[in-house]
Parts: sequence; structure tokens; C-alpha cells
Amino acid sequence: MSIKISWAISSWDTGFDKTMETFIELKKLTQDPDYTDRRKKYLNSLDLNVIDKPIRKIIECFGNLESCFTLQSCFGHFVHGEENDIHNIKPLPNREIPGSIEYRIAYIALSIQNNEKGQEIVRMLKNIVNKNPAYIQFGSAEWFWERSVNSVVIQVEPERFKTLDKIVTNYHEAVKIQKARDLFFEEIESLVCINMQGIR
Repeated sequence: MSIKISWAISSWDTGFDKTMETFIELKKLTQDPDYTDRRKKYLNSLDLNVIDKPIRKIIECFGNLESCFTLQSCFGHFVHGEENDIHNIKPLPNREIPGSIEYRIAYIALSIQNNEKGQEIVRMLKNIVNKNPAYIQFGSAEWFWERSVNSVVIQVEPERFKTLDKIVTNYHEAVKIQKARDLFFEEIESLVCINMQGIR
């Protein structure tokens, strides 16, 4: 699958199947005279059918906000001996799986407009991290920033692996990650589809 203009698809579909190590501390937003044009291209190219099904509503709601647009997203996938589809969205079994589990991170990358409403979006996303900093990070990503200024990423990952796009772990940690991921997206959906609609 080729990457779309908006990049509004999972990174696993772009062909960049390598460790990107792009997560960095949050950069200060700067002026972006091309923001409106790039956002328009995003809206024109967005195809919700290529978004992981559990987060399609979230991505659609982000599209309703004038002060940001999504670049890429991923629900987060667990690959193991009983499930080798790298795009699967199935929950982990309710019993211990022997061997290792690969976790392909859950994240949403956004381009934020440098204005009052954009800064409010940044503050709201920071608040989500504060509730579970051991598993949620919010910052910038150099790989995205080079292609779209004022890019940010919020992701679900054990803090010690925050610069990696996929990790190998065991069943017990994977269960903790899954719980953090599910709660994260529940909160993001409530925030973006309800609370943030007032700061269009």
C-alpha cells in the first residue's frame, strides 16, 4: 500500500519497515505559512478505510479540528506465535502465551497550527500523558517534522522504549501495554470527539 499525501495511515503500511527512533522532546511550535494548504490536502486525501478500524472515529474527529490534522496513526498491534498478522487488532488471549511478543506501537502523529487553539490542543494532550507517564509519551518526531513542520506524536510505549517503533516483550508486560493502550484511546476519543470540538 502506498503512502497517501496526508500520511494518515499506519506507519507499517508505508514501506518504512525499520527502527525509526524518531521520538524526541517536544519542540516549540513555529510559524507555518503553508499550514492551511497542507491541511486541505490532508482532508482531500483522507481515506478512513485505511485507518485501523478501532480508531477511525478518532481520526475523523481530529479532521474536524481546524488547528490540527493527522499525519499517521496506528492502533498498536501484538504479534506472537498464535497471531502472525502484523495488522491484527485482536486482543491478547486471556491466558499466558509462551515465548516473545512483538508490540508495534500505538500512536497518533499530528501537525499542529501555531495559534491559541493549537496550543490548547498541545496542553490537552500533555494532560493525558500526566495520567500514565510510564506508558504514554508526547513529544516531537524528527522524521515527521522534516516533512511537516510543527509535528507532534502521542504514543503508547513502555517509557524505556520510547524511541522505538516496535519492541519485543513478554506476555505479562504486553498485557499491561494493552490495558494502557485501550484506556488511552478511550480517553483520546472522549477528548477529541467531545471536549476538543469546542476549540475548533
